Order: sequence, then structure tokens, then C-alpha cells
Amino acid sequence: MPSDVATHLDSLVESLTPELVDIRRDLHAHPELGRTEQRTTGVVADRLRAAGLEPRLLPGSGVVCDIGPGPAVTGRRRVVLRADLDALPLADTCGEPWHSRTHGVAHACGHDVHTAAVLGAGLALARIAEAGGLPAGVRLVFQPAEEVQPGGALDAMAAGVLDGVSHVFAVHCDPRLDVGRIGTRIGPITSASDEVTVVVSGGGGHTSRPHLTADVVFALGQVITQVPAVLGRRLDPRSGVNLTWGAVQAGSAHNAIPASGSVRGTLRCLDVRAWERASQVFGEAVQQVLAPYGVEVDVRHARGVPPVENDARSTGILEQAARDVLADGAVSLTEQSLGGEDFAWYLTKVPGAMARLGTRTPGGRTYDIHQGDFRVDERAIGVGARLLARAAVLAGGELGGGSADGVGKVANP
Repeated sequence: MPSDVATHLDSLVESLTPELVDIRRDLHAHPELGRTEQRTTGVVADRLRAAGLEPRLLPGSGVVCDIGPGPAVTGRRRVVLRADLDALPLADTCGEPWHSRTHGVAHACGHDVHTAAVLGAGLALARIAEAGGLPAGVRLVFQPAEEVQPGGALDAMAAGVLDGVSHVFAVHCDPRLDVGRIGTRIGPITSASDEVTVVVSGGGGHTSRPHLTADVVFALGQVITQVPAVLGRRLDPRSGVNLTWGAVQAGSAHNAIPASGSVRGTLRCLDVRAWERASQVFGEAVQQVLAPYGVEVDVRHARGVPPVENDARSTGILEQAARDVLADGAVSLTEQSLGGEDFAWYLTKVPGAMARLGTRTPGGRTYDIHQGDFRVDERAIGVGARLLARAAVLAGGELGGGSADGVGKVANP
């Protein structure tokens, strides 16, 4: 990257950062759940239009916006920078002046930070494009419903956001890392994640006569304790299969066996091959465990998302961008998480990578994601914007060449 472009890019992001923080606070105060992000979509689209760009609204909610010349001019496909817009159904207890004004909804996963960072990167890149400094066009994708499995990424992809694209990049808040640091990893960085439900039914009866009815509660107990053990012997232990229950419902009286009950949880796999087998094995295990108890069973397995598998060269681009804009030693190897992330769907079609973005104030408390009191050090917004803007320019210059026909046909895979 020419030094004048790099310097100008950093200066642009720095000048935009106060506004980006204000936008993030506004989004945090007005969170919206997946596929209802109408206000959030409007905020992003209006700011892009104010910069002279032409954003396009995705069906329902979400925004896509192209910056700079397309493949017909540059001979290079576009680079995507992706953000997610939705919040979580949690009460906001962060205690900040910009706390959620929407009851029971909170930006507790940092999607407001992701949105502000990608917006900032895009606004800066638009100025570079005006001066003819972009080697390849950039596409901003602000997708809905990341928290709603199997994810709004599929909606965005169906709307064509990957058409004519070479690479896709994203960041995700990581409260375990100090602000100014990022975590990267080649290969799987997250887990496959599915929702599973087992509904058990019987005749119901008195607890003094369990032999005269199908004991639903006892049967559920067997599912809770035995099925995870069965999976551990039916699937390769190296695949990191994890079945964890989160909700159990059965009965309302201490002396009555209920007629039905259910248990719900998540089935996660670190390996995509195990994920592909998990549904069949899970269903078989439930049936086999419950066979002795005379209950009726309904097994529901909602496929979620595959693992995010970072491409080696794309990860290298993020790391190079981080070395350019952050302090020495700012890049660290991150562990693979059991969390799910629908960014994975993009990577099934084109190469790309996601980086962990540090949000913890050095020496401060670690505020975990998906908790109502989640807080970030807002300097992470500028860090994320600079990182993604640099990555887009590097990818466009080094890896963006080749035909623009189709999706995922990379000239230098």
C-alpha cells in the first residue's frame, strides 16, 4: 500500500472516530432484534447517503453499499466488509447514559461496535476512492439477524451480496483482549452451533404410582445425563462435540407426574464433518436412551451455523493490517470458541477471515458478551475501522485479481 494512501486512510478514520462513537451510542440506545432492524438500517443508510454514496436496502432490513470502481473498471473483484445489526433479547444493565431505551433488548454482543467500525472504514475508503486510491472496489454489508439461527447472512447472500466478490472480512468484539489488540487464527475460529429440543410425553399420573404411567420427568433426566455421554462415544472426540442443556420444563406440582415435558439446549461441534453427522447421531441417541421408559418422544434439531473457517491468506492480510496500524505485538493467536457466528456462511462461498477485536480497557474488568452489563472501551471502534479499511486496501491490491464471473472462483486460492 502506498504510504500516502495509508497515512490518509488513518487520518480519515481518526477524524471520523468521534462521530462513529456517537453513532454507536445511538444504536446502543435503540437496539432492535433480528429482522426488525428498521431504525438501525435507516441510520446506516442515511449516513452513507450523506457521504454521497448509494446504499441499497436488503429485503426486510439491512444495507449493502458499493464503494469505488467495480470489476469492469479495475479487473478486480470487490472486497466485502461485513457488520451485523441486531441486538439480543436481554435487559440492558450497563449503566451508561446511552443504555437501551427498548425494554428487554440490548446490544450485549457488540454488534453496535461492529456496525460503527464497518461504517467508519467505508466512509474513509470512500474518500480514498474519490482520489483514485482504491485498487479494487469495496462492498459494505450490514446484515440483519446474526443472532437468529441459521442467520441473516443467508438472507444477505440470497440478495447477491457476494456477487463479484473476492474476499470478505469482519471483526467480532472480544472482551478478553485489551483495546488495541486483535486475535486471529487460521482455520476454525468458532464452532458449529445448533438448537436441539426433546419433547417427552406420557399419560401423566400420581407420583405414588409411577409404575402406572410413563414417568416423563424421570425420562427427561435420562436424556439430560445420558445423551451427552452417548455423543461422546459416537462422534470423534477430536471434533469437540458439546451438548449443553439450557432449559427444562416439566410439571407444576411436587406430587403429580406431568403428561409432557421438554428439554432444550445447544449442540456444538468444532469440526464441520462432525457437525454434518451430529443430527443423525443425536436423534438416534435420544431414541435409544428413552426406549425402556414407554414415553413418546419428539426430537427437534434446528441446524444453525457451521464453524467460521478463516482462510490462511485472508488471515495474513488482517494480521498485516494490524501490524500497520497497531502497536508491535498487538496480534495474538486466539483460541477456537464454541460460540456460533453466521459469518461462517460467507466463508463457504468465498475466502475471508474474522478477527477478534479487543474491547477491554487495559487493567479493567472483563465484561462478558451476551450479558446485560456488557461494556466496551469505545476506542475499539476506531481500531476496528482502521483495521478493516487497511485490510480492504491490502486485499484489493494483492489478492483481488481475476474474473468477476461467479462467486468464490479465486484467482490465487
